[in-house]
Amino acid sequence: MSTLNPYVVTFNCAREPIDPSIFSTHLFSALANRTAPDILILCLQEIAPIAYSFLGGSYLIPYLSPFRHAITIAAASLDDASYVNIITRNIGMTAMMVFVLRDQTSQIRWLETAGVGVGMYEMGNKGAVGVRMGYSIGDSTLEFTFMSAHLAPMEEKLQRRNEDWRNIVRGLVFMPVSPTAIRKNTAQRLPQESSNDTEPLLQASPGEDSIPPMSGLYTPTSHLIFAGDLNYRTSSTKPSPDAYVTWPQPSSDTNAKQHYSQLLPSDQLKREMQAGKTCHGLQEAAVNFPPTYKYSDGARSTATSQQNDGDEDGSHWEWAKHRWPSWCDRVLYLDMPPWVRSKNPAARVQVQGYKALPLMASSDHRPVACSFSISAEAIPEPSEEEEEGGARLDVRLVPPFGLNPLWMEQREAARTKEVMVGIGAYLGLTWEGRGILLAIVFGALGGWAVVRSFLQ
Repeated sequence: MSTLNPYVVTFNCAREPIDPSIFSTHLFSALANRTAPDILILCLQEIAPIAYSFLGGSYLIPYLSPFRHAITIAAASLDDASYVNIITRNIGMTAMMVFVLRDQTSQIRWLETAGVGVGMYEMGNKGAVGVRMGYSIGDSTLEFTFMSAHLAPMEEKLQRRNEDWRNIVRGLVFMPVSPTAIRKNTAQRLPQESSNDTEPLLQASPGEDSIPPMSGLYTPTSHLIFAGDLNYRTSSTKPSPDAYVTWPQPSSDTNAKQHYSQLLPSDQLKREMQAGKTCHGLQEAAVNFPPTYKYSDGARSTATSQQNDGDEDGSHWEWAKHRWPSWCDRVLYLDMPPWVRSKNPAARVQVQGYKALPLMASSDHRPVACSFSISAEAIPEPSEEEEEGGARLDVRLVPPFGLNPLWMEQREAARTKEVMVGIGAYLGLTWEGRGILLAIVFGALGGWAVVRSFLQ
């Protein structure tokens, strides 16, 4: 059976542009072989300072363009592969860039995007952005849903992270990028509830008659890959001043007290997923890499393009002492639904590689990459018999939360706030903005002086 190979990278950029020459060196480190992935998805958080992120558009070019450059460099090492950035979307400080091999762009049949803020006043300082696509293979069209998210920080904010997840599932509603490229499928099945940026390659505003039924994160016929800075920690309290002496350090002995695996049982995400409180229905490959956060300023200052993954004996991990080392940066996915596996046991979603990339000087997070191999078989709607046989319990058919009927109004209101905050931050926190303010002040004073001279 043929396969399709998405490659997902999540990275908290810490509001700084990357160095393409360094990022490109390690970009494809999670590949099982040197075959170029069919689809490359970058899930980015804290993509730029809040002023530029909230204003969007051309203000994000200096932060997004280096990723395109890095991909061009990295792809050249994979038999001179070439990628096209088919869509880029951001909600505030969270962004997604989707690339497809140049010779496969004609296989993209349609695109949908979604975004929701879960930060202060529902703004995009925290939030999620999604892209859904139809990818044709022969007579079939495979559906893929990719999501990038950034949840609430701090060790003690566990319940807020779970609440962020709930608000993302309720508020992430996909709309077509182009009114001529709307997929033909049924509406997402939802549980009943009481009534009590940058521009994509393909873009247009859908007309009133072209808007399909609301489609959320979970849909019966789509694959789902979810990545981001989920911010789940390894403790619910801040560390004591001397706690760092017990924190993970490189060791080949998994029984050593400071081997990172000793900290994994404290991972909040695994515990909350098992309890059914977050990331419902999703899976994760085995975590065989050290915590991805939070590295010290000293560690960042010594991060170079010459470093390897930093997991070997003889090296040292320098942690920031005021935060517990944690696996904040994760890649999760939905497996094939039971009504597909029952007919074709060979149809599956396989993780070929899952690892943390080396620390970059620009961030206190390590990027995380995951390489997938997915059977090139479209997911059909289950039949009535299959639903009766247990498929009705699948999260694709019964999402954990219903969609928010006011999602559009709330997003528009939040967007207005983002623009206002962005303008304020631009004028108060950037050199360009301060220059404008200074010019306005001097202009006003000069104008007043002229008026005053006429009045005397």
